[in-house]
Amino acid sequence: MAETFSREEEREEESPLQHRDRISWSFCLEYFCKKGQSMLRPDVLRKKTDFSSIYKRGRSVGGKCVVLFYRKNGLAYSRRAFLASKKVGKSVVRNRARRLMKESYRALEGSIPPGYDMILIARHTIRDLKCADVKKSIEAAMRRAGILPGFPTKPKQKKENRSQGE
Repeated sequence: MAETFSREEEREEESPLQHRDRISWSFCLEYFCKKGQSMLRPDVLRKKTDFSSIYKRGRSVGGKCVVLFYRKNGLAYSRRAFLASKKVGKSVVRNRARRLMKESYRALEGSIPPGYDMILIARHTIRDLKCADVKKSIEAAMRRAGILPGFPTKPKQKKENRSQGE
């Protein structure tokens, strides 16, 4: 004789499995995410306060297709963020710009000394460029900033006030 199950009996059988999955997920969260730690990558900027401090107290260098904001962070590793505003284009173009910047940064990552927070912002000129061109632009911006060895950093000279009479 074939057994038939009602919907309620099926639900009763499914509920312990769902509960067990929920328990194992919470166990994983407790195991991997201890107090104050997360499973997120530590080398990516996320907090608004970090972005604000870089914009306010950091320095900036412009390149052909990127703008680099940077600041020393006092950590044993560098953190970074890649941004592309709507001025760059629609979502497909912005995502391509971020991918190009990430790949270019990845190629340069070995030569970048630790201890910097960096925000790389795409300009609208990045649309038609290849990865090699973006890499050259980021490398030149980092050299001008003094992050990579190469060009010496030139301190900006203050303009003299010419409105005063001689």
